[in-house]
Amino acid sequence: MRQMQTPEGKSVRLLRIGEQVRHVLAGVLGRGEVRDPVLETHIVSVSEVRVSPDLRIATAFVKALGGDDDEVLAALRRNAKFLRGEVARSMSTKYTPELKFRLDESYEEASRIDALLRDPKVARDLGDD
Repeated sequence: MRQMQTPEGKSVRLLRIGEQVRHVLAGVLGRGEVRDPVLETHIVSVSEVRVSPDLRIATAFVKALGGDDDEVLAALRRNAKFLRGEVARSMSTKYTPELKFRLDESYEEASRIDALLRDPKVARDLGDD
């Protein structure tokens, strides 16, 4: 049986499961269900979850909004078992992936590109002739 893939080459199933895990994590963190003093005082954005092809590892890209990213990452790693349990209760897959957390650097990259595009030198080159 042939697997369905997106134009980027990723399996539709992996993308769907990653989005389900992201949705569960965002809900649990948004409702404040994790009893950790750091996570109770910070707003955490889960921008993307990438699942390994064997569905054993899910890497969540997170960003602390208005807070210390390293402190929030440490708190998420401390509570990974609890979060994995919440994911297991919400999904009906054979395996519940182990959760890994990484800092989402796409915000900084987007800001850098925006600053480059707003540079007067670039604006001069893009001006009407």
